[in-house]
Amino acid sequence: MKGDPQIIATLNSLLADELTAINQYMVHSEMCDNWNYGKLHKSIEKRAIVEMKHAEKLIGRILFLEGIPIVSDYRKVYIGADVPKMFENDRMAEVGAVKSYNAAVKQAGDLGDFATRDILQAILNDEDGHLDEIEGVQDQISQMGLQIFLSTRTEV
Repeated sequence: MKGDPQIIATLNSLLADELTAINQYMVHSEMCDNWNYGKLHKSIEKRAIVEMKHAEKLIGRILFLEGIPIVSDYRKVYIGADVPKMFENDRMAEVGAVKSYNAAVKQAGDLGDFATRDILQAILNDEDGHLDEIEGVQDQISQMGLQIFLSTRTEV
């Protein structure tokens, strides 16, 4: 089915966002693993895997619409030097994702591509959840203090 070129372009832009997020989250996950914060490593890695699934859905939809997935475009990756900076960088990535997916959902609906809109809405729901999770961690760090928070994220 030949898709609207505007939708395909938007899907490719979102794909670049997802591919960038995967890289950022995987680096943050591995840094936490290196610092022996096993619980943080696993939770960030889990988020990266969800982003991989988003990329897979976007690629599948682009192909269905007879477009060409562009997997070589990336945004700037923001690697945090410490745990609070990691979560702030990840929060900013999710804020951007929520904004982009909201606009894409509206665009797909305006162009009458409701199947794409539904796919994008499902991804948006995940991104909202990621943002809530990250902000929850930031609240825990603020309330407990960094040292106590990190002591609860190790695995012995």
